[in-house]
Amino acid sequence: MSALRTAVRTATARLAEAGVGSPEHDARALAVHVLGLDRPSDLLMVDDLRPEQATAYDRLVARRAQRVPLQHLTGTVGFRTITLEVGPGVFVPRPETESVVQWAVDAVRQRGWTAPLCVDLCTGSGTIAFALAAELPGATVHAVERDPDALAWTRRNAAARVAAGDPEVQLHLGSAEDALPGFDGRLDLVISNPPYVATTEAHIPDPEVVDHDPGIALWAGEDGLDVVRLVEQAARRLLRPGGLVVVEHSDRQGRSAPEVFTQADGWSEVQDHRDLAGRDRFVTARWTGAA
Repeated sequence: MSALRTAVRTATARLAEAGVGSPEHDARALAVHVLGLDRPSDLLMVDDLRPEQATAYDRLVARRAQRVPLQHLTGTVGFRTITLEVGPGVFVPRPETESVVQWAVDAVRQRGWTAPLCVDLCTGSGTIAFALAAELPGATVHAVERDPDALAWTRRNAAARVAAGDPEVQLHLGSAEDALPGFDGRLDLVISNPPYVATTEAHIPDPEVVDHDPGIALWAGEDGLDVVRLVEQAARRLLRPGGLVVVEHSDRQGRSAPEVFTQADGWSEVQDHRDLAGRDRFVTARWTGAA
């Protein structure tokens, strides 16, 4: 067996023992990063590690075993068709958010909106906003983030996406409830992956989340819905009649998050949706224009 395969196998066992949820994937991803390869399949073309590469790999595996997020170690995360830079100070995008974006993209296309006006509230690294801009070329996309540290990552990603040829996203420092003054009643789509972990649920998220994602991106009151309520209020102000809202929530809020909209006036077609893993994940609704 080659030195590389032995190293990856040893790393996989070490990460599994440390409780990492995807030990083989992460061991291979770290090897790809250290070797400067494009994809895991490229590892088949490599047999040996140079001494400096072996040392770097061991150090990264040790940090991953300490539950430092994989994305902090590689510096990037893939999300749908794009790659984003992430690190300390910004929430790491999760795969389940891809289903949120998919619903929004499908909804815009099905309605024939060729130039929709959209906002991503609580944008973090810009995950949803940049994905929408890449997949809906006629859209005008705004992104709002209240944390200056997170917005620094958004700006970095914005420059990279424009350099890659994607349309520009308009960035704003501000809170969800006060987003985009002057745009009242004009937007087609309000979308958000807000903080939604209840303060009573500190024992639930993995160490990668609790110890490394910024608290401002996680905690949202005793029921986890404080920011969802702010997004609902912002959406009713910003959306035109017939506009849509899409809000991610935890898999424990499949009933409580939709109730935020069903208990408020002016919303129709309130529905909850599951992600690709079959877990309750996001709520959608249409603004009727009623006060």
